[in-house]
Amino acid sequence: MSREQIQLVQLPGKTRGIELFRITEELVSFVETEMALLPHRHDHYTCFFIESGTLYLGIDFKSVKITGPAMLVSYPGQMHHHLNALESSEIEGWILAFDPKFIHESASVAIEESFSEVILVPFSEEQKAWFSGLFELIHTEVKQADPAGNPVAGHLINGFFSKIAGLFQQQEKERILAFSSRSLEIVKTFRRLVREKYSYLKKPSEYAEIMNISVSYLNDTVKSMTGFSATGFIQQEIFRESQRLLCYTNKSIKEIAVQLGYEDYKYFIRLFSKSVGVSPSNFRKQHQ
Repeated sequence: MSREQIQLVQLPGKTRGIELFRITEELVSFVETEMALLPHRHDHYTCFFIESGTLYLGIDFKSVKITGPAMLVSYPGQMHHHLNALESSEIEGWILAFDPKFIHESASVAIEESFSEVILVPFSEEQKAWFSGLFELIHTEVKQADPAGNPVAGHLINGFFSKIAGLFQQQEKERILAFSSRSLEIVKTFRRLVREKYSYLKKPSEYAEIMNISVSYLNDTVKSMTGFSATGFIQQEIFRESQRLLCYTNKSIKEIAVQLGYEDYKYFIRLFSKSVGVSPSNFRKQHQ
């Protein structure tokens, strides 16, 4: 497999945009030797519903422990891989993958513009029973017909995602009650714009202009809610992507710098070293 680009995993055409299967011991053992262990991105949502047991996943550069009952949602573009299957234990649950076209935009925004990089929702026993029943129903509908031509399957996916987004938002509200709705909206919009435009917009003033607010107001709001300056927030996104490219591709440091919008690769090296605490070449050596 070429390592010029980070691997993008797509849903097989035969699934028509929805794939759902149970987690079994055979599946956990299989991923230990197959491509799922390799870091990759999806162009779709992948939800790991752990009813019981423990599963370990790598989300970007974080190790995530999912102990049931709970659900982890990986959104499109997010780097992830399965960690050593031997660390996982007696898992029962489901993996659901689906095309973003099946869900309402408001629900996807709630997940993708959240303040958490890892979308992990613990369940009560009552909530676990509710989602177990729903997954059984989705499984029945998906088996019966082509999801693209079966509106029931699509509606069930949308209903499921709206429910999980609502539960996740309740968790987040407990952490952000002290902030005004205006501040929340500014930070969410800023974060979305940075994710979309970080490769060619590097200055807070450029984002402030798009958002029609002053740079000082943007910086003060972002700083109060996240602990980072607007510049720091932009650089955090840039260097997260640069770390992915250093670890999971064979691109040269110069190629990575250019891809991320830095024609002067020596300047990129200085910024990376200052932000991450180690040079790009040493970072690559440490993580290969």
